[in-house]
Amino acid sequence: MAKEYRVSKEAHAYTAGLKIKRTTSVSRTRRLPIPGEVCVNVGEKVNHDTIVARTWIRGDPEIVNVATMIGAEDEDLPKYMTKTVGDKITKNEIIAANNELFGLIKKEVRSPVDGIIESISEATGQVIIRGSPVPVEVDAYVPGKVVEVTPRLGAVVETNAALIQGIFGIGGENHGSVKLAVDTCADEISEDCIASDDRGTVLVGGSLVTLEALRKAAETKVSCIVAGSVQHKDITAFMGEEIGVAITGQEAVGLTVIITEGFGKMRMSQRTFDLLKDFEGYTASVNGATQIRAGVLRPEIIIPHEKNYEQMFGDHLTAGMVSGTPVRIIRQPYFGALGKVVDLPVELQKVQSESYVRVLNVELEDGRIVTIPRANVEIIEE
Repeated sequence: MAKEYRVSKEAHAYTAGLKIKRTTSVSRTRRLPIPGEVCVNVGEKVNHDTIVARTWIRGDPEIVNVATMIGAEDEDLPKYMTKTVGDKITKNEIIAANNELFGLIKKEVRSPVDGIIESISEATGQVIIRGSPVPVEVDAYVPGKVVEVTPRLGAVVETNAALIQGIFGIGGENHGSVKLAVDTCADEISEDCIASDDRGTVLVGGSLVTLEALRKAAETKVSCIVAGSVQHKDITAFMGEEIGVAITGQEAVGLTVIITEGFGKMRMSQRTFDLLKDFEGYTASVNGATQIRAGVLRPEIIIPHEKNYEQMFGDHLTAGMVSGTPVRIIRQPYFGALGKVVDLPVELQKVQSESYVRVLNVELEDGRIVTIPRANVEIIEE
């Protein structure tokens, strides 16, 4: 007897999720670029600025033409050296000397840097001074508890927190007290919204952040600007160059910028704005690093807290997209629009590119129902 299979007229879809969570367990791996020493133990509580691992990178080499400077033959250089290979020296310390005409003429060579004598060459008359090792430290980034340690490399820090992921960001890791700069999610952040007492804060706006506001925020030393959108030309002018196609996060622009909706003029999601408003005054850890290709990396706002909220919408998201799942559209012509899944037809449908793909129907916030490829949306996890 042949088995009977139940065929659903509606499919589940699996897609990358853009997280907007009031409370969740957040863990971050803090790792050195090269082996060193780990400074924490499993179970230890840490703050955002606690150093969890440390290593040292060799300093740069400094080549000094000592023989020429003291008027000696290259092969005779060792006779004039006051230091030998392996000696530690400080900047301006004498490393070689030559007294001529019974001491009437004195020629001295001083070290241009702090470091160690690495080599003394009789073939070239040069001395190589290796600069002092440069310390590299990795902090915890988020306050929490160490749950795992990898010897000589780093640790994993875990905390309970609100988590908001953006769609685009620049600038690296930072932290500061959450502060609202506007009254509603539709308000722009202009330069008039930024005051001197905003120094060190994570400043939250509503819709567009202007170029003038970005520049004033950097001058005021605001830690981070969070806004719904930004004009592409403004972010380019602020950075002084076009946005790269690889990963962002290394830009030295004076602050972190996190955009939650997209480019152009889009108001921040009411859910996102309300969540940030609820945690005004809390200290947040932020990171603008963004990668949209393999190994997707989202800019993030992490707000550690001890509040116990029920996880809304959490269970059904583990099954993928279903009817009612909140989504954001990430391709034109509806880029940045928010909505909810109405249904997910099983049949392939022909799209504008003439190809056949799986689609879904989404009800936008203004009530319109649009049909778009499933690859053009991402789940908003709440």
